[in-house]
Amino acid sequence: MPGFVLAVAAVVIREGRVLAMKRSATKDAGAGLWETLSGRVEPGEQPIEALRREIAEECGLAVEIDPRPIDAYTARRGEAPMIVVVYAARYVDGEVVRSEEHDAHVWWTPDEFRSHSSLTRLADAVDRAVTPSFGAST
Repeated sequence: MPGFVLAVAAVVIREGRVLAMKRSATKDAGAGLWETLSGRVEPGEQPIEALRREIAEECGLAVEIDPRPIDAYTARRGEAPMIVVVYAARYVDGEVVRSEEHDAHVWWTPDEFRSHSSLTRLADAVDRAVTPSFGAST
């Protein structure tokens, strides 16, 4: 039986809006899906290090990551079981420069994110991330 895939996701918050990324039509899993920045943790890599790497690779923004996860849940990546750990990240600087993994991006309110994404648990995490204590005041 294969082990779990460990993934991290970042809810990047800018002025009360969340960075939503549309997975490229060429992706092997979740093509066309609206999500937040995310990726797998490599062997020997710490989750926060993986998140910093994924943010740099997928959008190039400067962000401040809150090291306290806002959610963790099980999902599937194809046939593999997956654990997703979600963190809030506050936008600091830069413009989004997409990698080939995504073919569109937009800054949405939490309600707009929920209405466009089929990932209910991630939408719940987005709601929790956009709070005055961390992200909404930026």
